[in-house]
Amino acid sequence: MALEPFLSAKWKYLAMINYEIDPSILTPFIPQGTQIDLLNGKAYVSLVGFMFLDTFIRGFPIPFHRDFEEVNLRFYVKKNDDGRRGVVFIKEIVPRWGIAYIARRFYNEKYVALPMKHLINKQTTHISVEYQWEFKGKWQKIALQCQGEPHPLISGSEEEFMSEHYWGYSVQRDGGTLEYQVEHLPWRIWNAELCDVAVDMESLYGPVFAPFLEEKPASSFLAEGSDVLVYKGERVTVG
Repeated sequence: MALEPFLSAKWKYLAMINYEIDPSILTPFIPQGTQIDLLNGKAYVSLVGFMFLDTFIRGFPIPFHRDFEEVNLRFYVKKNDDGRRGVVFIKEIVPRWGIAYIARRFYNEKYVALPMKHLINKQTTHISVEYQWEFKGKWQKIALQCQGEPHPLISGSEEEFMSEHYWGYSVQRDGGTLEYQVEHLPWRIWNAELCDVAVDMESLYGPVFAPFLEEKPASSFLAEGSDVLVYKGERVTVG
C-alpha cells in the first residue's frame, strides 16, 4: 500500500447498530476476491453513524469539508487469499457534496450527500449521541444512550468483530475490486442502554434490506473513536 495516506481524520463517537441478515441478500454486493465474514455462522450488517473531524485529503484541508457527520450501512467480508477482514459499504451518507464526489471518484464508494445534523451530550456518568439526515423531506435518525466509562474491546466478542476492521473493499465500475487500508488504534466502547432508530428503511435501502433492518437490532454500542488514516486503494488480483 502507499506510504503516504490519502486521507487523515478523526472518527469520533461511532454509533454501531447491528442486524442479523440472510447472507444470500448480500451476495450481489460481494466484491470479487472476497467472501462474507460470518460471526458464529451468522451474517450481519451494521448501521453506523459518526463524526468525521479534522479531515485532510493528501495533506490538505478542503474548505468547509473538514468536520461533518457520516451514516453508513455496511457488512463484513474477508479476502479469499489471505483472510484479511474488511468491510463493504452498501450506502454512505454525508452532508457535503465534495466528500461524496471524492469518495465516488477515487474509491467508487456509494456516497450520497443529504442534509445532516447531530447531537452529542457527554457527561461524567453518561453519554448520548444522535445522528439525523433528511431524506425525501423527512428527518431520519439513529440514537444511542450509554452509561459509565468506555471499556476496551473483549477479544472474540461481537463488538470486536463489528469494529476491528482495517481494510475496505469496493466493487469498481468494471466489476473489479479495490482494496484499501484503514489504520487506527483499537477503540474503547460503551454498551448501549437505549437504542432509538427512526429510519424509512425501505425507501432508503430498498425492499430487500428492509425486512431485516426493521427488526430489533441484534446489538448496539458506541465506539469512542480515534485518529484514522485511509490509504490509496489498489486493485485486487483475482486468479
